[in-house]
Amino acid sequence: MVKTLLKSVKQYKTVSILTPLVMIGEAAMEIVIPFLMKYLIDEIYVMERTGEFSLYIVWYGIAMLACAAFALYCGIMGGRLASKASAGFAANLRYDMYDNIQTYSFANIDNFSTASLITRITTDVSNVQLAYQMCIRMLVRAPILFIMATVMSFIISPTIGGIFIAAAVVLGIIVAFIMVKVASPFRIMFKKYDNLNRVVQEDLTAIRVVKSYVREQHEMDKMQKATQDVYNYSVKAEKLLNYLTPVVQCVIYVAMILLLLVGGDMLIGSSTVENGNLIFGGLSTGDLTSLLQYMTQILTAVMLVAMCLQYISLSKGSMDRIAEVLEEKTTLPKPRQPVFEVKDGSIDFNNVSMSYLQKADVTVLEGIDLHIKSGETIGIIGATGSGKSSLVSLIPRLYDVAAGSVEVGGVDVRDYNLDTLRSKVAMVLQKNVLFSGSVIENLRWGDENATQEEIEEACRQACADEFIKQLPGGYNYDLGQGGVNVSGGQKQRLCIARALLRKPKVIIFDDSTSAVDTKTDAMIRQALRTHAPEVTKIIIAQRVASVEDADRIVVLDEGKIVGVGTHEELLRNNGIYQEVYLSQVKGKAEEEDGGEQNG
Repeated sequence: MVKTLLKSVKQYKTVSILTPLVMIGEAAMEIVIPFLMKYLIDEIYVMERTGEFSLYIVWYGIAMLACAAFALYCGIMGGRLASKASAGFAANLRYDMYDNIQTYSFANIDNFSTASLITRITTDVSNVQLAYQMCIRMLVRAPILFIMATVMSFIISPTIGGIFIAAAVVLGIIVAFIMVKVASPFRIMFKKYDNLNRVVQEDLTAIRVVKSYVREQHEMDKMQKATQDVYNYSVKAEKLLNYLTPVVQCVIYVAMILLLLVGGDMLIGSSTVENGNLIFGGLSTGDLTSLLQYMTQILTAVMLVAMCLQYISLSKGSMDRIAEVLEEKTTLPKPRQPVFEVKDGSIDFNNVSMSYLQKADVTVLEGIDLHIKSGETIGIIGATGSGKSSLVSLIPRLYDVAAGSVEVGGVDVRDYNLDTLRSKVAMVLQKNVLFSGSVIENLRWGDENATQEEIEEACRQACADEFIKQLPGGYNYDLGQGGVNVSGGQKQRLCIARALLRKPKVIIFDDSTSAVDTKTDAMIRQALRTHAPEVTKIIIAQRVASVEDADRIVVLDEGKIVGVGTHEELLRNNGIYQEVYLSQVKGKAEEEDGGEQNG
């Protein structure tokens, strides 16, 4: 997991390596200063006893100032380098996650909710960024400071050094125990964050529905529950972490008490004067002062390590979640020798079966055998859940088949370069998606190099040019976020025009004219027959009127083909198609009768 994340350091390796080196320099200077202070104090004490001035006092003072200045420089540079390295690492993580997500198949995307991916790219990366900064800065400086200060203490007095070593072992056990305990609450907390983001996303996306059904209070209650769940697990984890600081302080204070009890007689009870210098139980005045400084450094280092471990524990769950996204491999493997040209729009389904989950027992398509000629218009009709959208999603290889094969232009779709295949298979979905920006910017998703004439021609074929010209600014009209400034039918026509600009070999309409009136629907189909006769057209529809003039109509039921033929043939020999047709004809007749009676 750590190895996966560290791949995103990339161009920030140099600053990431320099940061700990600089922090080691700062720690080394902080260790040297008490050592120099020991000799400075001893020289001052000798001078007071003898009355003779020593140049060593000046040199030790200058050396201490130089060490302090260098330590300050290292601290400042360490902070700058760590900030640059961590911010760059976080930026790379976000890019690498987003880049890998773009390679996902629909089957991969189904493994993650949208809200979960948003949390991982934002909150989780921020947690890892902070932990990374602490690791390359404080988690290097603090242990070095702790080890070197302990060694110096041990050199000055083995007894005192032993006390600190024992304290370090006890602290390590306590900190490890607390870290293990907080890991589970933090993992659950991030899942609750996913749910919180999901609630916010759904509510804001569907705000019109919420208001039209007067469900504001219901959504507020959902938000309250989601927020409370995050709060509960956050508090549970923080409660455990809050034990860390007082426990660390307690151990340090116990060590200090032991130091006083064990070394009291040595430090105070047996003081003598040798060569004009005061010696406490074998320790000089400078030794005693240095020892107290090292004791403070050890305390500071332990507190810093504890703080770093808190951040690392907090980010452990985030690291796992980010690694899941980075390590997820697309279920659409690349071919060894990809094909870069789609010859024509012919489509062959050869005994195809499909399931949304790998190794799933339930198949959504089974035994599909269908052959479509290039330029043919195919209608697909069936009840909700019969597998219509699943069938057409195999053509641009949004999913892979579980068995059998799908061929476009006589080549298995798994042998195509994916960009090549999808550039020649245009899809107009039932849920029409537009992006923030102008009309022309959205249309150029079909072809970013399209001329104004090509754009206007595509819009005429999609029956969109008339309403576009009536918009303020025409093709430069700003659609707003998600195309909130146009109606559902206008969105659909813009999406059809966008697909036509791709100049595809195959174009798929997944119930994409449901929001336009029957007259406009017929005009769009007539334009396609006239201007794109060589393009294979697949029309999924709920209305029989939308497919009755197709070359052939495919009837699906529970993932199987139960009928193929023209409108007239299916009316004669297919019960499901007859039932759908008669129900729609009867419904239309009832509406007309009702209108006459009201008139």
